[in-house]
Amino acid sequence: MKHSPIQDLESSSVTNPGRKRSNNEDCFLSLPAHSLWMVADGMGGHEAGEVASEIVRKTLEQKPNQPLPDTIQAAHRAVLNAVASGVGAEGMGSTVVALRSNPEQFQVAWVGDSRSYLFSRNTGELELLTRDHSYVQMLLESGAIAANEAHTHPDRNIITQCLGSQELDTVTVDHIERQWQEQQWVLLCSDGLTDELSDADIAQILQRCKTPRDATRALMQAALNAGGRDNITLQIIAAPKHTPSLLEKLSHWVPVFSHSRRLDTFIYLAAISVLVALLYWTLY
Repeated sequence: MKHSPIQDLESSSVTNPGRKRSNNEDCFLSLPAHSLWMVADGMGGHEAGEVASEIVRKTLEQKPNQPLPDTIQAAHRAVLNAVASGVGAEGMGSTVVALRSNPEQFQVAWVGDSRSYLFSRNTGELELLTRDHSYVQMLLESGAIAANEAHTHPDRNIITQCLGSQELDTVTVDHIERQWQEQQWVLLCSDGLTDELSDADIAQILQRCKTPRDATRALMQAALNAGGRDNITLQIIAAPKHTPSLLEKLSHWVPVFSHSRRLDTFIYLAAISVLVALLYWTLY
């Protein structure tokens, strides 16, 4: 996806160790100047998980304009190299979900079970954009369990791949692209949020919030109130604010002549021009 910075784009990011953990293995990256956001959820225990997620964060920060799948693959190699050099601990790893945006569209790329959702403030609809790389997701897709069993399944936190997995020379970086629509928000989050709140809970909270800042704080408080058993990190990125051109502003006053607003505007302006010319010719 072609990158071009967006100056007028609102976002908010929060992280919290939760109520049961003494350390925070999550981290996030927010680079509005490069239209790049990321959430990483480290694993491997104290002085390992937070090391892995920080390596992922730094890798994306150092390569902000490269294609997201390539940068995430580089982060995987960086975690492997760190372990080989004695940094962190054997077996450490991290999930990642990242968003890159331009004025017309956005791309989400991910590895693991950190998620991205698309929320429409116009309709209240919440759509899951990512597909978990997890054991439970495999069970769902095979038909072994029903959707209502996934949220409480005892193996729901087992993931099938992560950055830093020593069994994998390369990881499968899934990614999608979507066109921005007005009044949309993208939510990036670690499983500390989705383990505590259902999709319906998340949608209800987002619907009543006016800004990304209000929404991130409301979601965080709700997850903590629900137990906060894991680290919790989330970001909300709003669709770019669209400044209409003079032609677009005028088009709202244009009668409908055809199926093309551009043609209708041209006809309307041409008719006004002819009318002005006739009035001038009549009066002078």
